[in-house]
Amino acid sequence: MRVALRPRSGCLVLCLCLSLVTLLLQSLWVPLEMSGDEAAGRSPEEQGKPSVGFHRVALRLEALSTQVQRLSRKKDDTQLSRNDLNLFLQSFRKNQQGLARFVERELQRVSQRLDQLSRHHHHHEAHMPVLQGLNEECEVPMDAAFPLCAEKVEFLQAHWESDPCYAFYGVDGTTCSILTYLSQTENFCPSHPGRHHSALSWHEKLHPYTTKTDIRETLSPLYEVISNSSSPAFNFIRSRVERMAVRWIEAGLKMKQSRNNTISNQMKVLLYPGALAGGVGQNFEAMVEKGGPLGELVQWADLSVCLTILGHNLTFSTSQHQLRRLIGAAPGRGSCPIQRPLTYDLIYTDYHGLAHLQGAMGLAFQHYQCRFRILDSFGTEPAFNMASYARSHGYKTLWGSWGLQPLQYMTMFPHTPDNSFLGFVSEEAVRKDKLESESYKKDRIAVVYGKQEYIWQGKSEYVRVISEELETHATVYQPPGHISSLPRFVRNHGLLTQERFLHLLRRAKIFVGLGFPYEGPAPIEAVALGCAFLQPRFDPPHSSDNNDFYKGKPTTRQISSQHPYAEQSISEPHVWTVDMANKSDIRRAVKDILSTEVKPFTPQEFTCLGMLERVRAYITHQNFCSNSVPTWPPESDLRLHLGPLGQSCVKVCQRSSLLCEPALFHHLNTPATFKRVGLSCSSMVNETNHLFPSYSPWGHHCGLQQEALLFSCAGSDPSHRRLCPCRAHLPG
Repeated sequence: MRVALRPRSGCLVLCLCLSLVTLLLQSLWVPLEMSGDEAAGRSPEEQGKPSVGFHRVALRLEALSTQVQRLSRKKDDTQLSRNDLNLFLQSFRKNQQGLARFVERELQRVSQRLDQLSRHHHHHEAHMPVLQGLNEECEVPMDAAFPLCAEKVEFLQAHWESDPCYAFYGVDGTTCSILTYLSQTENFCPSHPGRHHSALSWHEKLHPYTTKTDIRETLSPLYEVISNSSSPAFNFIRSRVERMAVRWIEAGLKMKQSRNNTISNQMKVLLYPGALAGGVGQNFEAMVEKGGPLGELVQWADLSVCLTILGHNLTFSTSQHQLRRLIGAAPGRGSCPIQRPLTYDLIYTDYHGLAHLQGAMGLAFQHYQCRFRILDSFGTEPAFNMASYARSHGYKTLWGSWGLQPLQYMTMFPHTPDNSFLGFVSEEAVRKDKLESESYKKDRIAVVYGKQEYIWQGKSEYVRVISEELETHATVYQPPGHISSLPRFVRNHGLLTQERFLHLLRRAKIFVGLGFPYEGPAPIEAVALGCAFLQPRFDPPHSSDNNDFYKGKPTTRQISSQHPYAEQSISEPHVWTVDMANKSDIRRAVKDILSTEVKPFTPQEFTCLGMLERVRAYITHQNFCSNSVPTWPPESDLRLHLGPLGQSCVKVCQRSSLLCEPALFHHLNTPATFKRVGLSCSSMVNETNHLFPSYSPWGHHCGLQQEALLFSCAGSDPSHRRLCPCRAHLPG
């Protein structure tokens, strides 16, 4: 049965219903969590904020009412068809159902908010009696000394629930709590009268140093630090430290007795290998016992020993959760500043750890980043380091753009002087008390460098040629039940412990590189044990342009062989580089090695004493927290060179047996320098360009560097002649 409904009367009924519902909601406009007295004591913005949901409901109903009234005012009532009205009623029913669900959600939210405020109120009564009560009225102060106060209050009123750290500091959405937070924690607003006000945590200065370092003759403090974990990575680090402890202590005593022994301030140092933390850490740990790369662990082990021997106080952590506690970060996503001044003078981490620190430290990250030292195996060139420059000039990669001083990146090998060469220590297994003739005795065997089968793919013929002259051994990881794809003439020992691997190298005549992994520590340790390192040459050189491994890495280096440092800085008779596809070249190199007495050799920079001296020099002289220009090395060390077109300052200085020193760039970044080298400039520009200072012969244009972070020894371009700051250096 259908009931006839006149259009005008139907519209009037709908208007009446909507008006009644709207009035009902308006009567509920005062938030449920406030009594009448409390509502009267709140400012307008405080009263309005909790009722946003009801306000939206009322607005939607008002919109529907307006639509009905518009229909009712049609001049020709008979033109409003029954179908039009039916469609409208269906639309209204849908809106009605949506409104009901909306009101239900709002009521549930208000109930949860009541519970939260109740708990928060009791907590503050018990623990923070100095904070404002709910009845206190707070107005945003207008103070010329705090121009951002009002803006910050508005931001937190809208976003205080976006990060749990705000609630941790007592923010509950009210203006009073926000003002207290902004005055006591972030220092954007003036303190309230009668309340204690503490400045922003990083404005406080650390206590002046009272303790001086002294060379330690024991590694006991380090054992206490690294004994609290039994993970595979820590087991490797601990085993390496114990195995080399005697030589480290001997080197420390030698340094203590030398005339160069300088007393410096004792530092609090945090070591945080981010690659061993979180999900990344789990993946890395899983690979430690399956033939994964261990070069990073070698560096962390040797760095921790260096710092201990040099007398500094060490904390070693691989826990993201513990990292927050160590640096005093509030829980959440890092939107709030840390709770106290950072107690660590230096923080050694890696790229993964940088991201963890940024997330935990929030606002304090940029202030404290001058204390970071980044273990970065392959290096980060200046062109990749500044986010804005990298983005606009095509140098944007996954690993760069942190805007640190390039010397804060510490590499495994001296790839570019733009970064600091940290290095590691070679495990010299030959004892000094052995007879020299016994030390150099070798078996006719070759050990192949490559602990995972995929590295061997396509290399069988290369290894076969070597096996014609030597018994060939491998140390490839193979899981239980796995069918090996290694050549039958290769004797595989499986994955060996470091001690057994070194014992095998003591017997070997040749250590054979397969082209990968690139630039690891193993070839240096093999050479230190009297092995000749045989490696493939790359033609064309490998780089980010043609090689997946280097793609995305923040470097433009051209890799001429598997281990460029070994090829260029050690060379024959210890390192032999061959064309892997040329069997005659391989046979010739193998025969030359077999006819040569290859004595154990360790470059000075990879000895315990060499690394101790290097780390001490960095800690003593590198200060990235000062705005003043570098004073070390001194200007007297500067040797100015003008390079040819297309050559980097690294190569320009090397050509004269010198080293490019980026800390000296600012001494030659002046117009007068171009006159000193006999150049006449038709124009002089001052720009952000990683090739500057440089000279372009086409048009005689001279360029000065505007951004100190872009001073680059590595930069090169066919149209520029670089002005290069070179200096002499001691071998090793």
